[in-house]
Amino acid sequence: MAVTIKDVAKAAGVSVASVSRALNGRDNVTDETRHRILDAASKLRYRPNDAARSLITRRTRTIGAVLPDLHGEFFSELIRGIDVAARAQGLHLLVSSSHGDADEATAAIRSMQGRVDGLLVMSPHVDASFLHESLPEALPAVLMNAPPEPSRFPTLNLDNHGGAFAMTRHLLARGCRRIAMIGGPAGNLDADERRRGWLDALAAASLARDALLLDGDFSEESGHAAGLRIAALARRPDAVFAANDMMAVGCLIALAEHGVHVPGEIALAGFDDVPIARYVTPQLTTVRVRIADLGRAAFNRLVAELEAPGTLPVRSEVLPCEIVVRASSGTT
Repeated sequence: MAVTIKDVAKAAGVSVASVSRALNGRDNVTDETRHRILDAASKLRYRPNDAARSLITRRTRTIGAVLPDLHGEFFSELIRGIDVAARAQGLHLLVSSSHGDADEATAAIRSMQGRVDGLLVMSPHVDASFLHESLPEALPAVLMNAPPEPSRFPTLNLDNHGGAFAMTRHLLARGCRRIAMIGGPAGNLDADERRRGWLDALAAASLARDALLLDGDFSEESGHAAGLRIAALARRPDAVFAANDMMAVGCLIALAEHGVHVPGEIALAGFDDVPIARYVTPQLTTVRVRIADLGRAAFNRLVAELEAPGTLPVRSEVLPCEIVVRASSGTT
C-alpha cells in the first residue's frame, strides 16, 4: 500500500499538520522537528499526493499547451522552449494537438480544464468567437500566432510579414525578378502573413502582376510536389521562396531530381531556420525564427499572469525575424 502522510506523522511522532507544514517549507516548524519529519519521509519513501495537494492549493503545477500539430522540427523546437522554461520553474507541461481542426482544438482545451493552471494556445482557428466559446474567463491563457484582433488574452506573434518582405527583398537584391512562392495551408495566419509579405515586396518592385503562387501545406511532400511543377515549367522562375523550410527542402530535392541546379538556375529560400536547413546541400537561405524563444516567452508571460492574475495589461507582442543568407540563394 502507498505510504500516506499519516504514516510519516506516526513515524516522526508528530501531528499530520506538522508534517504538512514541514513538507511545504513553512517556517512555523522547529529545525529539529523538520529534520525528524524529512528523515521519516525519506526512510518511508513517501511521495506527496499531487491530486490531493492541488485540491488544497488550487494549483496543479502544470501548464497546458494546445498546438495545431506535434509533427516536425518547428513544433519540437517550440515544445522544447516551453518545457525547458517550465522545468526551470518546477512546473510540468501537458501537450495536446488539434491537428488543424477547430473542434479538436476546442475538445483539447476543454479536456485540460481543471488539470492545468494556465494554457498556451496556438491554433489557426483562434478568433473572438472561438475564444469566447472555448476558454473560460477564469483560466489564464496566452495566445501564440493569433490574429491581431482585440482579445482578452495576451498574444505573442512572429513578424511573419516583415520576415517574408525582407527575404523577398534579399532575393530581388540578388537580381531575381521572377520570384515564385510555395504557400502554406489556407486560413493559416503564418502562411497568410508570409504570402502577404512576399506580395508586398514584389508590388513595391512593380513585379506583383506575374507572381507565381504554388499550393503547399507546410509539409516536405507538398514542397516536393511544387518543385516538380516548377521543374516542368517552360519558363521557370529564377527564385523560389517557400513559406517554411520543410517545403523548401522538398522543393530542393525535386529540383535536384530533374537536374535543376540550385542556386545556379534557381535561387531557393525558406522560412523558420529549423536545424535541417544547415545540413542540406546547398545550405538553405532562410528567415530565422527563434522558435524555442517564442515558446519560452509565451510561457514566461503566462507565469506572470499566474503570479499576478488580472493585474497585467493585455498586450500583443511581435517577435522579430532575421534573414540568414546561405548558399541556396547564391554567393554571400
